[in-house]
Parts: sequence; C-alpha cells; structure tokens
Amino acid sequence: MAKYLAALDQGTTSSRAVIFTEDGQMIASYNREFPQHYPKPGWVEHDPRDILDTQITSLREAVKLSGVDPGEIAAVGITNQRETTFLWDRKTGECVGNAIVWQCRRTSQIVDDLVSRGCSDMIREKTGLVPDAYFSGTKLKWMLDYYNVRDRAERGELCFGTADSFLCWNLLENRPHVTDATNAGRTMMFNLHTQDWDDDLLALLDIPRACLPQVVDSSGPIGMLDPAILGRRIPVTGMAGDQHASLFGQACFHPGDVKNTYGTGCFMLMNTGGTPVKSRNGLLTTMAWRIGGKPVFALEGSVFMGGATVQWLRDELKIISHAAETEALAQSINSTGGVYLVPAFTGLGAPWWDMYSRGTLIGMTRGTGRPQIVRAALEAIAFQSADLLDAMAKDCGRKPERLQVDGGASANAFLMQFQADISAIPVVRPKVLETTALGAALLAGLGVGMYSSLAETAAVWQKDLEFTPKMDEATRLLELGGWHKAVERSLGFAK
Repeated sequence: MAKYLAALDQGTTSSRAVIFTEDGQMIASYNREFPQHYPKPGWVEHDPRDILDTQITSLREAVKLSGVDPGEIAAVGITNQRETTFLWDRKTGECVGNAIVWQCRRTSQIVDDLVSRGCSDMIREKTGLVPDAYFSGTKLKWMLDYYNVRDRAERGELCFGTADSFLCWNLLENRPHVTDATNAGRTMMFNLHTQDWDDDLLALLDIPRACLPQVVDSSGPIGMLDPAILGRRIPVTGMAGDQHASLFGQACFHPGDVKNTYGTGCFMLMNTGGTPVKSRNGLLTTMAWRIGGKPVFALEGSVFMGGATVQWLRDELKIISHAAETEALAQSINSTGGVYLVPAFTGLGAPWWDMYSRGTLIGMTRGTGRPQIVRAALEAIAFQSADLLDAMAKDCGRKPERLQVDGGASANAFLMQFQADISAIPVVRPKVLETTALGAALLAGLGVGMYSSLAETAAVWQKDLEFTPKMDEATRLLELGGWHKAVERSLGFAK
C-alpha cells in the first residue's frame, strides 16, 4: 500500500518538492532557485519556463533523494506563491509574456482608478480584499490590455491562472484548467459568499469569464500526475495557496488559532470558522480552505518584505554572504542604537496598505555599522508581524494565546525571541518548519483517504521550541513607538 506523500511548493524565489511519510516526517527535500526579473522600478516578473523547469527538477530530485519508489507515493499536493499571474495559450501552452509577480506594482494606476470610481466598498464586500496592485485581477487586466489579447480571451483561446493553475495544466494528464478556492479568493474576482467568479467584478475589470479556471476544493481529486514526470500516474488530491496550506499544516483548525509564515514575505492568518469576518483594522478576509464544498475563512495580514529583506542585505547591499549570518550579527550587539529599517521596497501591506510607501533606513549615527543594519532588518520583520497580530486582536476582541510560526526565517532564534518580546505572546515553532509543504501533503492525504478526518491530520503536528516574552513592557512600548514613527516617515513617499 502506498504510504508516502509528495508536496510541490512553488515559491517566489525557488521551487521545492518535499517527500513526507504518513505520520508527517520529512524524509527528503530539494529546491531550485530561479531568477527574478525587474524590467522597471517596482516591476517584478518570472519567466514561466523557469517555474516549470525548477518544479519538475525539484520533484524528481526529491524522489531520488528519498529512495522512495514513485509507486509508493499515495498522492501529490500542490501549494504555491499566490497572486502571481500567468496567461497562456490553451492549445500550445505558450505564455503571452512573463508572469507578473505578486510583489509587482505596475497596476497601481488601475487600482487608483477603481478607488476613485468608488469601487472599494463593493470589492471589499464581495472579496474580503482591499483594492491593491497585490492581487491578480488588475494584473490580468493589464496583460489583456498590454498584449491586446482580450478578444482571444473572450473566445476561450487563453487560460488565466496563478501558479497552481499553471502547474496543473502543465503537469497533469488531460491538462485541467483549475484553481482551488484559496487561490481564487486572492484574485479580486472571486465572491467569498457565492464561492464563484463574480460577474460584477469581471465587468469592472473587463475580464472575460472564458479565460478563468474552474474552482475546485482544496482537498479532493483534481487529476493524475503525467507519468512522464516520475514514470507513474499519481493522484493529485490537494491544492492550496501557500499561506492556507501553512495554516492547515499548523493544525489551526479552531477559530482564534493563528500562525505566521516567515518566507519571502510574512503572512499571518487567523482561523475564523465558517463565517467570513470583516476586518475593521486593515486586515483581509480570505479563505482558509474549502473541503467537501464547505468553506472555512480566515483573517489575514501580509508583510511584503520578510525574508526578502535579508535577501536584500545579501544581494544588493552585500553586507552578508548567507542568511544564517544574521543571527550572530544581531546578537553581537544589545540594540540597534535607535536605527530602524522600514523595508517598504514594494509598498506596505496590512495594516497600512500604502502602495506608495518606500524603503526607509532612519535613526543612523556615525557609529551605525553592519551589525546595527542587519539587526534592524530582522527587527523590521518582527515589528511588521507584531502590527498584524495587534490588528487581529482588535478584530476578534482578544489576543491569541500563542503565535505558531513556520517558514525558513523561523529557524532564526534571535528573530523568534524578538518576535515573542515585541508581541508579548509566546511563539511556538514546530519540528517541521516546512509547514507549507506539510499542509499541501496533508490536504492531499485527506483527499486520497489516507486520513479520515481533520483530527487525524492534526495528530501529525509536533512542537519543537517555545519562545516566551522576556522584554519589559516599558521597553516594548518604546521600541514599538520608534518603529511606528519610522513607518510614518516612509508613507506616501513615491506618490
């Protein structure tokens, strides 16, 4: 009997594949980075061929490293960077251009136009989202306009999709054009209440319904992996956007459960149950997952620059060689000496939602050097996440009991301790940090019948470490005050 699960984790800077045992133990992982393209200031693109090539390579290498026969893999789950927008020919698979990445700001003017026309409330009511260049709908509109292909889209000759759709179309037999409810919910075209594409929103953006994918559940039969990939037909039975997969992998199955994923960005989600909760504090209402046709909802806050801030230190400033160096550098000093970095390189997400905010390094003195800047970068990740946690506490009327964390940067002990200190809440890290991939695998396992219930998948989760707050309240409030002062200086800078 097949006893392993595979997860494809298609991220912003790399594609990963992970092989898990039935009890959630990670036995092999392989990832391959791919280039980022910045054709203009504020524009971010991916070459779709890079996405596909690195994901296929990662899956094959992970299986090879695991020593598992592909015939022993019960199911495959897919999780992905959200909002990144692909548009391809339905017959040939050729993309009309590069994928527009979720970080890209090129559609800011389209968003400004929607806001000036008084569309914000309708968009918020139907989708749970605020109008922003972050989401896929304006990216698709831009593509249809720029490449002058709306007539082809109307005839059904083109397929729109996020990374999950693109992978399914290319990797599964019979090329299904599908997306799951969590990814659909991030397009600004999907109605949370009807669980379908919304005609009013499609008209607003001039998007033909004929180019949109079918929306499926996050767990359940989707199709069969093309045997050309691994030499076997394997059921693909789980699919969710990365943050939703992480929420599932963290077993956040009860209203009030909250997790934060430290990836390229940081994304905090709180389970709110079967009813969508409208935020009064700058958060988004989003899908948690949809299983058996029943939606579960969440509140979400997004930090655009999480691990990407550390990449900036490495690749642009070149003051570190590896991300792992940051922990020791940050711990080599007692404080930043009043230095704050606001990494608003592509604007600010929740709770600020300022497309025109820009990166700010402030509070420097003659004694400011490499350690202070590195520590300020790590602290900025925690400060932004603390703002999200505070907004969630206000929306739900109480502070969560703990913050569950995952993602690559959660391995940084300095960052996790500072997160606990500045948030005044315990931070709990699981044994498996690849919780996004684990969530995709568990959704697939549930979809193929390996697990009979959510409770069985929850039993897979195991705690590794808990970081308890140590900072006194006066210091915490002083640090937060300085951070918010720095944020205010960055707002609206590029407008």
